[in-house]
Amino acid sequence: MVTPSQNPARNLDGPRARLLELSRDRGVSLAALSEMLGRNPSYLQQFIRKGSPRKLEEQDRATLARFFGVNEDELREPQEKSYERTAGRDAGAWLEVPRLDVGAAAGAGRVAGAEAAFDTFRFSRRWLAEQGLENARLCAIRVEGDSMEPLLNDGDEILVDCSPRPFRDGIHVVRVDDALMVKRVASAGPGRIALLSQNLAYPPVEVATDAVTIIGRVVWKGGKI
Repeated sequence: MVTPSQNPARNLDGPRARLLELSRDRGVSLAALSEMLGRNPSYLQQFIRKGSPRKLEEQDRATLARFFGVNEDELREPQEKSYERTAGRDAGAWLEVPRLDVGAAAGAGRVAGAEAAFDTFRFSRRWLAEQGLENARLCAIRVEGDSMEPLLNDGDEILVDCSPRPFRDGIHVVRVDDALMVKRVASAGPGRIALLSQNLAYPPVEVATDAVTIIGRVVWKGGKI
């Protein structure tokens, strides 16, 4: 008979207890299961005993569920299930914003190719409304280069509002010839526009208004800290 003090799963619940139970029933060690996942032999032992990682990666969870012949939900944290149900029920509360497969160069400019979406960011419609962007035509573009530092850094993602509107000074994604870039755009007199960099190492560039196509106004940024 196994007493409570001898039961290795006595302080476990949820997916950790279930995984330990499945491994004992199948007679396979946690180290062997970890190696099956392509992980360090102590990976699942740490997951169960130390709570690190906090939850199983989706691919690992799917592999283990297939191996044991159980539903993935048995190895999923309760809060994950709750989130997925909420996300499905409130799908209309979110907007999927396309990430375009092109970078806006913060520098000399990049030749733009096919601007196809390869991924999406999900934004709360409520948050967008709070920012005055509820009717905006949005896309996300990656910043390349350092001419807009420290405001925009290389690798930052910027949210661009492509809604047609009268021009006003501000930070925009623009196309000059075939080069796509992000600059602070300002009027430079009749028929002229100045493309300004935040990084003072880059001098202002003045061009004819009809030589520039304004793709959209930058309204938000995200990036690593």
